[in-house]
Amino acid sequence: MAPEPDSNPIKEYEDDDNVAPSHHPSAPSDELFNISTTVDPSYIISLIRKLLPRDVKNGHDSDGVDACNASNQGLKTNHIKESVVSPCEDEMLNSSHDKIETMDTLDGFDELARQEKTGEVSCSRFEDSSISVREKAWEEYGCILWDLAGSRIHAEFMVRNLMLEVLLGSLIVSQSMRVTEISLGILGNLACHEIPMKQIASTDKLIEIVVDQLFLDDTSCLCEACRLLTLGLQGSECVIWAKALQSEHNLCRVIWVAENTLNPQLLEKSIGLLLAILESQQEVVSILLPTLMNLGLSSLLINLLTFEMGNLASERIPERYSILDLILRTIEALSVLDDYSQDICSNKEVFRLVSDLVRLPDKVEVANSCITAAVLIANILIDAADLASEISQDLPFLEGLLDIFPFASDDPEARSALWSIMARLLVQVEESEISSSSLQQYVSVLVSKSDLIEDDLIDHQLDDSNENNVSSITSAAKQNARTTALRGIFNILNQWTTSKDCDMKNNLMGADHDNGENVERLLNCCRKYTEFL
Repeated sequence: MAPEPDSNPIKEYEDDDNVAPSHHPSAPSDELFNISTTVDPSYIISLIRKLLPRDVKNGHDSDGVDACNASNQGLKTNHIKESVVSPCEDEMLNSSHDKIETMDTLDGFDELARQEKTGEVSCSRFEDSSISVREKAWEEYGCILWDLAGSRIHAEFMVRNLMLEVLLGSLIVSQSMRVTEISLGILGNLACHEIPMKQIASTDKLIEIVVDQLFLDDTSCLCEACRLLTLGLQGSECVIWAKALQSEHNLCRVIWVAENTLNPQLLEKSIGLLLAILESQQEVVSILLPTLMNLGLSSLLINLLTFEMGNLASERIPERYSILDLILRTIEALSVLDDYSQDICSNKEVFRLVSDLVRLPDKVEVANSCITAAVLIANILIDAADLASEISQDLPFLEGLLDIFPFASDDPEARSALWSIMARLLVQVEESEISSSSLQQYVSVLVSKSDLIEDDLIDHQLDDSNENNVSSITSAAKQNARTTALRGIFNILNQWTTSKDCDMKNNLMGADHDNGENVERLLNCCRKYTEFL
């Protein structure tokens, strides 16, 4: 409901010298606001007012701003007064008999505001202590709204009450990095909801102003800017965000931040932004990726992977595990794009690094990264099949690959990737002339991991039963890779059991009779599953 012309809440609130800026409207009846929330809607409105840029709050001409503010200040006083949603203004602002809830932190801000009422004060004359008090109060109000914006109901209510216009004005005129960070943080939480996200995309100049924040030198602001841009590129309005970001100047800054930051959180956010671009709609990829590749995206990702793998080898730092996984996911996303996959798949350094990750003995802490590494290897082997011969004799790699199965139990795509690698590897083994000692080593590895193989096959049988009568090229390819791998395992085990080299059999079975039983059990499991298919 729009306010009555002669009863504008912001005009009354701002222009009445007898009303302190800390005034909170009295709580209206529940039916006055069409939202379901435990937070008083009028309280949210009052908080939004507290964030108004100073030139608006002090009643300056809407077409001009103080000399200390940006010349392109975009928040118009008249627009705010005409559009704010605040039902039943008279009840909210004139109920003097109702008790008004106030925040303890308002006292210092109110005193400052009362002092400023005595005359117009330019920003260049503010005392440092006054600025500090004002920013502290702004920060407190902003942080409350930041939290409230995480709720869809509150977020939608905020955008109906000019939250976006207020934040746009704050971003334009703010000289405080903390104010900028909070403004971006509120926008980030609002962007998590569909309706507010559409409003953000349709607010004139807002996305462009957000992109401009990438050129700040404050880590916290850059983190929030990258987070907000990531959300924008993941949403339904992603093309609008991509067009705002598409200049070489902007994309060069994103690459520079990712390449040069020493802050783990900012590195994670900047890589997350690059991943969002690669995983977004095809139109977004077409707009942004050619420029990013020209700026050295693939080299950046490989260098970052090399650095993180070096850290992992020398010292395990838990806060960097998520960074490693994001880098791998970004490389994996690039490896499936037809026009750009060769930059990754033909790079032997990438293959070496991800293979080292698969060989890692203790995978629990970096399980997600190992899964992503396996998917990436499967993608690489599609374009560079000759690399399969390099790992066919690599038993630690085979053992490490089998160790990943339990971590991928809930990820059908990752499990299919593991079987695809196994199939290519074991085909190479079958085609090569394998010595008796090598055959025994392969059998030892397969038998030692037989429980993992059997557990995964049982899960696959359940999945296949659920997908019965559903046929597709993708599911057929997955089954073919699994069947090929199982036949390879079966042939290796069968070759060993039918060998006339009794010494070889005794070496494996004599020391531990259970090994022989495990061989037979794994043979039967492979046979049953291939028959089931």
